[in-house]
Amino acid sequence: MGLPVRDPALEEHPKVKELRALSSWSEGHVWVSPEMHGAITGTFKNQIDWLPLNTGSVRPTQGRTCVVLQVNGGSQSFNVVNELRRLARWMRMPCCTNQSSVAKAWQEFDDDGRMKESDFRDRVVDVIEEYYKFTLIMREHADFLVDRFSERKEIAQKGKLLTQAQKEAAKANS
Repeated sequence: MGLPVRDPALEEHPKVKELRALSSWSEGHVWVSPEMHGAITGTFKNQIDWLPLNTGSVRPTQGRTCVVLQVNGGSQSFNVVNELRRLARWMRMPCCTNQSSVAKAWQEFDDDGRMKESDFRDRVVDVIEEYYKFTLIMREHADFLVDRFSERKEIAQKGKLLTQAQKEAAKANS
């Protein structure tokens, strides 16, 4: 993918801009990660870390839907999907209630990289179908979900939403 390791000095890197633009364009995210030592991979976490919780006063992921899936080299577990749900919640992304964890993933794909017919494949299709429906339902309510009392109050008092830096500067000056 070419995405650099998270470093604030690289905010203008072309791949960072591309990832953020794609995220902003999307209505939702499909997150799939292998499990490595009981957690998501560093590569996947790096991608998440490049998606800011806010840009100025804009929260780029807030209100976008999310669905989580994981693949395992061994027996089935749910460590990754649980961690991904926690990250989605932190990023204010409503998460689809369905999820999938594919055990022994190396056995579940053909030579062309497609999932073989199996219960795991059926489950993944079920999850994605539910996610599609969830995203369609949420589409008309997205603006409602990101409308927050504290932000309406700040706009009424200050005339706009302040960035975190502006809020900190105001505290330092008072």
